[in-house]
Parts: sequence; structure tokens; C-alpha cells
Amino acid sequence: MDPLSDVLSISGVRGTLGARVEAGGNWATAFADVPDGAALHVVTAGTAWLTALGRDPLELSTGDVVLVGAGIPHTLGDAPGTRGTRCDRTATARASLAGEVIALGSGPVTTRIVSLAYVCDRTVLTQVLTGLPDVVHVAATAGTCLDDTVRMLGNELATPQVATTAVLNSLVDIVLVQLFRAWTADRPAACAGTWLAMAGDPVVGPAVEELHADPARAWTTSSLAAAISVSRATLARRFPAVIGTTPAAYLTTWRMDLAAARLRQTLDPIEVIAPAVGYLSVPAFTRAFTRAHGRTPGRYRTEFRAGVQPQERAGA
Repeated sequence: MDPLSDVLSISGVRGTLGARVEAGGNWATAFADVPDGAALHVVTAGTAWLTALGRDPLELSTGDVVLVGAGIPHTLGDAPGTRGTRCDRTATARASLAGEVIALGSGPVTTRIVSLAYVCDRTVLTQVLTGLPDVVHVAATAGTCLDDTVRMLGNELATPQVATTAVLNSLVDIVLVQLFRAWTADRPAACAGTWLAMAGDPVVGPAVEELHADPARAWTTSSLAAAISVSRATLARRFPAVIGTTPAAYLTTWRMDLAAARLRQTLDPIEVIAPAVGYLSVPAFTRAFTRAHGRTPGRYRTEFRAGVQPQERAGA
């Protein structure tokens, strides 16, 4: 099983190509209104400074990738303190659709940046994007998969060819996954408490894989520990230390997300969905689902079909 792919899919993470910036001299652009999703910036040539609210300025070099969380105002520029104009999201989207480049500054072009945007369904309980730090920075490292993908992205944009759009759409998804891989490998301490922390953990990673492989199974801490060949005490201690919750709580959350997806995407009756996510009793399933999503399964499905948007859960 591949839990990261599962979670990206269930939470509806999707990316789009945003601004393409070519800049030189004194320049800056401010991203002051980014409430809907995370912004990812790839420096394909030159250098830039990222200034984000509440953080020290961060210098970015060729090949660097940085992910800025939703709602975090930030500025890209030639130096800290350079005043920039607010990024016009409508104009940026129009330029992206037309394949145009946004030119900044008055000097010769020394810096090229590609910006991507990622959104997700923030009502889903199991998340990757929304649980990350405000700024995730991965420096360029020659010979890595992320470095190769950044170069491919820059080359594809510089010299469009047949099916460039299809290639770019794939690269947008690949960049995010490879950012996650590189960040968890290089900065494991920074990942603590996030969903991604489990990926490289020798105990929690295999445990989460087992839960995703068979979510309907009547798992206990003991049976899960046996499945990954560790002691119950080790699993009970390690799981919350790494991702901040117990195996039972994680499993319940994941089951509720799977159930919600079935309610949205299929006509399966609740009597079929309940045992598919580990509940032999429909009333028990209904109680668990109502606690998790704030409405009964039947009401959840009815509201979804009527176009009523569920509220984002508290604390997400």
C-alpha cells in the first residue's frame, strides 16, 4: 500500500501551474491573498528572497523549492525589504493560460521562478497539506529526483513541444510529492507531529501501511504490533510520539474519510458502507460518523447532492 497516495487522493489535493516570473534589477511581488491553498515556488534560474509573515527572510537559489501554506502573506524579491506590488491573481491566471511570462524589474533578466498552487478539500479529516509548517524549504541538491524534475519543468516551459500541457500537468503533481520526499529525508526533526513524519519511521510507517491496506479489519494495538513484528509497548509509545495520535484514533479518522468518500461518490447504502469501513453495526457507524463529520451519513449525502458545502472541521 501507498498511504501518501491514498491521503493525497482522499483529501483531493490538486495542483495548477501559476505565475511564471522573469525578473532582474530591483523587483518584488507580494502574494498577500492566498487563502485557498498552498503556494509552491520553484527557482529555475538565479536567486530570490522569500519574506513570509513572522519569519526571517530566506534566500533561494537555482533549484530551490519552497512551499508556503495557505493564508500566509509572503513576498518574492531581489532582496529583503524591496517593496513589491500585490500579485494580481486574475492577471496571473490569465497569463498562465496564455503561456505568458510576468516580467518584473527594470534590469536584464537574472532570475526565473515558476509558481504552482495546490488546493485540497479542507473538510477531509486526514490531511497532508494543512498540517505542515508555514514554510517548507528544500534546497537544491544535485543528482536528486527533485533536482531533475525542477530542470524538466524549466526546460518544458522554455521550449514547449507537442503535449507540453500534459507534461506540465504531470510535473506539477510530481514536484509536490518529491518535495515531501526530500523534506522528510533532509529535515526529519521538522516533520515531527505532521502526517509526513510517519513516512520514514521504521515502526509507524509500516503500521500505517497495514491500516490502509485493510481498514475494515478489527485492529487492536496488539494485532497491529504483531503484523509489523514489534512489541505492543513499542507501537503504543512510538505511534503518538511520531504523528500525535494513537493507532486506534488514526484508524477511526481514516475510516470516516473513506466512508465520506463512498457517500459522495457512490449510491451504496449505509448498510454496505458501514462494514466496508469496519463497523458491523449501522448504529455504531452512524454515531462514529456523526461525531467525526457533524452530521449523520444520510444527511451528509443529501447535503452533498444538494450542493451544500460542509464546514471545515475545527482546528484544521
